[in-house]
Formats: sequence, C-alpha cells, structure tokens
Amino acid sequence: MSTISIQNLSKSYGSLAALTHFSANIEQGSVFGLLGPNGAGKTTAFKCMLGLARADTGTVLFDGAPLEPHMFERIGYIPERSVLYDWMTLAEHLEMQRRAFSRYDANRARELLALFSLEPRKRVRSLSKGMRTAAAVVMAFAANPDILILDEPTTGLDPVNQRAVLKLMIDASAQGKTIIFSSHQIGQVERAAETIAILKEGKLLLSGAVDDLKSGWKIVEGIFESDQFSIDGISSDPDVQRIERTGRILRVSVRSDSDGIARRMTELGARDVRTLDLNLEDIFLGAVEARPKEQSLDVLR
Repeated sequence: MSTISIQNLSKSYGSLAALTHFSANIEQGSVFGLLGPNGAGKTTAFKCMLGLARADTGTVLFDGAPLEPHMFERIGYIPERSVLYDWMTLAEHLEMQRRAFSRYDANRARELLALFSLEPRKRVRSLSKGMRTAAAVVMAFAANPDILILDEPTTGLDPVNQRAVLKLMIDASAQGKTIIFSSHQIGQVERAAETIAILKEGKLLLSGAVDDLKSGWKIVEGIFESDQFSIDGISSDPDVQRIERTGRILRVSVRSDSDGIARRMTELGARDVRTLDLNLEDIFLGAVEARPKEQSLDVLR
C-alpha cells in the first residue's frame, strides 16, 4: 500500500468550501509537496484522505482500495497541531506506539531521539513547540510506515532540525516509502518534493513534477536608472506570464525567447540585465497571484 489516488475530493463546512474537486496521483517512493496560503485547504485534504473528516464528494484509494482500519498500520501521520498528551512522557508515547504498530522499530526511535536531542523521560508539558514537533516526527518515523502524511512537519524547529526532517523524508522515499507533506516554507518543498500541487481557497491551481513546471521558464531581470521607466511592448508578448516591479528592478517571467525579452529591456534603458532559472517560489507566486496580465500592468506603468 503506497500508491495513492485522490479524485474530485470536496469538503465544505457550512457555506465555506474548504476543498473543491481536488485530484492528485501520488506514486510509491515519491515525495509529494502540498503548497498554498493559509486556509488553502491543505489540512482539510489530509483529514479527508485519512477519514478524519468526511468528504462531501470524491474518492481516495490506497493501492486501488479505499481506506480501511487495518491500513493505518502502514500510515504515519503528523497533524498540523500537536495531539501529544501533556501529562505523558516521550517514553510513554513511544511505548504507546510500540503497542499499536507491529513494525515499530525501537532502535530507530532511540536514534531519532538522539538526533533531535530529546530526553525520553521529559513530560510533553515541559517541551517547546519545536520539541513537540520533533517528538511527533520521532513517533511517526519509528512506526516504520509505508506512507507518511506530514502536515507542516518542521513547525517551530530551528534550521538544523528542519534540515534533519527533510533528510529523513528524502531518505525514506529512497527506501520506497511514500511521503506527502505540506509546508509554508517553499524552499523546503523545492528541496524535498519531486511533485507538487498548489491550492488556493480550496481549489487546485497547479500540479506536476517540479522539474517539468520549471522547464522552459526563465526570469529576465533588469535594473533601471530610476523607478520611472516604460515597459512598452513587453506586456503584449504572449510568452510573458508575469511582470513584477520593485523600485528600479523589473522581473519578467517568460516561457521562451528570454534573449529577446532581455534585448527589449536593454533597449528600454535597463542595465545589468540577466536571465535566471525559475524557482519554485516564482511558480508558487505566479499561481496564487495570477490575474490578467494587462490588469497587473496598470500598477507597473
């Protein structure tokens, strides 16, 4: 059980459509990143996948079969908010995991506790937010699941431990485990995920392999002498997706002929013109801030 098919998943809370016709196919051994602003529907998608919220429409299949209670033996889940018991120690939480999961790996648990410098005798009430996140990571990975569904699994962690979590995810996928995670830190998703989906207001805006989404797109950036400059002609180019202006800097996202756009920017008076590869942040912002190009240019002219 490791290939997941999500088809037309929808969930509303009263008049609020939290998720609308969300679909994704997640292959075994891959890392799938779910991106979106606050309230985009990421947590709702996870809850519907796991039966923690009842979807209004749609299906979720794990290796072709709907979720059944026995399948939770193979699924690890880190919720967005801590569900650890304040009055219990970490050792007691891990003992609970040992009894609940037949594939629980005690040696792995000890390694992970040491990795995050966690003292197993400490009670949860004495842990910081980041330490609680680390404890949840230890519990999820020590259960040795085939699928890991991780909702903001680096919340509150320092940069060193954030990197440690990303490495755990990448290593797990290399061993054939399937990882699905969300994060507000786009750089983390770009480092770990092979495929992504971007949600906004419950709707899927964009999905696909990260390399494919980046392929062919370029950013042409130029610096002008002042912040009063013309972008005449660039706005009408059909290959231009997005134009962004910050003071004297103009950045143009272009599908093809980046050299041509660079020449036109130089003709308009730009200096230090350079062409950059598109990164995941550019893709994300282009999706969530998308609006008619002509409308966006009214502000830029």
